[in-house]
Order: sequence, then C-alpha cells, then structure tokens
Amino acid sequence: MKIAFYGSSLLSSYWNGAATYYRGILKALAAHGHDIIFYEPDAFDRQQHRDIDPPAYAKSVVYPATPDAMRAVLAEAAAADIVVKANGVGVFDRELLEGIVEHASPHALKIFWDVDAAATLDEMRGAPDHPVLNALPDLDMVLTYGGGPPVVDAYRDFGAATCVPVYNALDPETHFPVAPDDRFACDLAFLGNRLPDREARVEEFFLKPAAALPNRQFLIGGNGWDTKQMPQNVRHRGHVYTAEHNAFNCTPKAVLNVARDSMAHIGFSPATRVFEAAGAAACLITDAWKGIEQFLIPDQEVLVARDALDVANHMAALTPERARAIGQAALARVLAEHTYDLRAAQVDALFREHAARAVEAA
Repeated sequence: MKIAFYGSSLLSSYWNGAATYYRGILKALAAHGHDIIFYEPDAFDRQQHRDIDPPAYAKSVVYPATPDAMRAVLAEAAAADIVVKANGVGVFDRELLEGIVEHASPHALKIFWDVDAAATLDEMRGAPDHPVLNALPDLDMVLTYGGGPPVVDAYRDFGAATCVPVYNALDPETHFPVAPDDRFACDLAFLGNRLPDREARVEEFFLKPAAALPNRQFLIGGNGWDTKQMPQNVRHRGHVYTAEHNAFNCTPKAVLNVARDSMAHIGFSPATRVFEAAGAAACLITDAWKGIEQFLIPDQEVLVARDALDVANHMAALTPERARAIGQAALARVLAEHTYDLRAAQVDALFREHAARAVEAA
C-alpha cells in the first residue's frame, strides 16, 4: 500500500526526539511491501543537522516551510492508500491535519499518529476547538507511541474510532554494542533535549545526584543545556548525532532515562532512549513510571529510581560486573520482545484488517 506520512523529520534528530521512532517503524513497514513517502518541512535548522541521507525504505520530500509548499505536498495525499499526520511537526500542524482529511481519497485510511499522546490529550481537555478533537470524527484510527490503557480510554472517550499504542522499540541494525569512546567517558550519562516539561525532572534525577556525588563524573548530551547552571562534575556535550548514540550508551558505567512530565504521569511510555540503551547493552537507570515491567524487569534488566536519592544509591552500589549483567539482560529482552520488526508486524496487520473491512463494506 502507498503511505503518505506527514511528520517532523525523518532525516534529522535535531530538536526532533521522534526521529528514531519514525526511522525504525517506517523501515520495518517498508519490509512488509509498503511504498512510503515522508513529507517534512525545512524548519528549525533540522536540514542543517541531518543524521542520515535519504533512506532506501522511504522517499524523502523536504518542502519549504511556506503555506504554498505545504498545500502542494498535501495535494499529493490523494494518491495514497494510507495518509498519516504525526503530531509535533512544529509548523502548520493544524493545516496539515485538516489537509489530510480534505485531500485523502475516499478509500484511504486516515491516521493521526500521536508521538506525545499524554500532552495532546491534556491540550484537548482544555481546548474544545483543538484541531485533533475536531478531526477525530473524520479519522479512521489514532496510533500512539505510548500511553497504554489510560491513553486508549481517553482517546475513545473523545470519540476516536480506534486507538492503538505502537510502542518505541529497537532497530538492532542501528543501535548495538560498540567499543567505548573516551569522549563519553563518565559514571552516569543522560541524553535529552532541554524542554520545559522535562527540566525539573532532569534537575531531580540527574543534577541532584551529581551534586551529591562530587567524586563521580556525569555527562549530559542534547540541545539547550549550554546555559543551564550545573555542578562542576557535569560535562555538557551538546547535540549528539544518531551515529554517536551507541558509543554514548556503551561508554559510561550507566545511562539515565528521564521521562517528560506528562509521560511519567500517565505511564506506559518508554522513550526511544530506553531501547537505544538496551540495544547497546548499556546499564540503564530510569525514573519510575507505571508500566515499566511491561518492557524491562526492574533490578534485573533495568534499575528504577523514584528520586535523586535512589539514583545516587544505585550509582554508589553499582559495580562494573553488575552493570554489564544488567545491560546484557536488557539487550536479550528487547531483541526477543521489543524490536521494530515486531511493531511493524502489528501495524501492518492493522492496515490490512482495515483494508479488508473496507473491501467487504464496498
């Protein structure tokens, strides 16, 4: 089937945390025979910070961030069997969502793919004219990259015909164990952009433990942290390109995952970083959130922290041998149960089931 996918960026992870997710899902969907075009705007300097060249598994269309160019790419939705609008494009989000409803052919499957469902739902509760809320009656399906039963129930209450979580996962051809790299040497590393709904949790789970353990070395990667005051034992790396993620994860004694406020609150929302780290056989410490056991077993495949003290205690007790054992157990678990091949099989089955129902109805 032909898929027209309107998202933030496939080519760049710069200020674009969904890049790994898009790449993993779409690469695996292409292996099921789908013909994919990914439309992304030239915005936020993403094209100046590309991680990858246009991939073989999807045609890449980069359009100027202008109304005319946006309307031109929307017109191409009419040729697709499946039309997808992802949230968080950053420019023309309302127009793109309204546009896929307007331009999709009558037979096409129309999908809103929400990579920040908890935040979207909070916005919808406070805005009766929210574009997603207005579009739900005309959409066939909502897919999310997390949220579990709370998100599914909330979307159904808002009127979604179908809502299915398609969780983050691992592409073992992209994220895997590599040799250590001295650039990332430290005791604990964290990778994530500085965002308003994450910063307080980074202060709690990363900066407070660093201050409490002045003899340990900490490393933070991601955009926006250069102006943040930090303890002297914290180094700031800046943007870390996708090709460097394996070394970033493999070199420290442990790596930290910190959920955004909304995702931590609703649970069942493992970030891409969780699976990237596990794929590299890193010892992962994650902040506590409901549903972690669905993905990794605490104390065996991941270390879970409720607060800064837990992080500090984990680091004080962690030996290199235990760190390696946890990392290897996590790698085995995600290879068996949490790959993008498995997620794509789930999505492909949804697509084909809907197409069969449409044929039957016709």
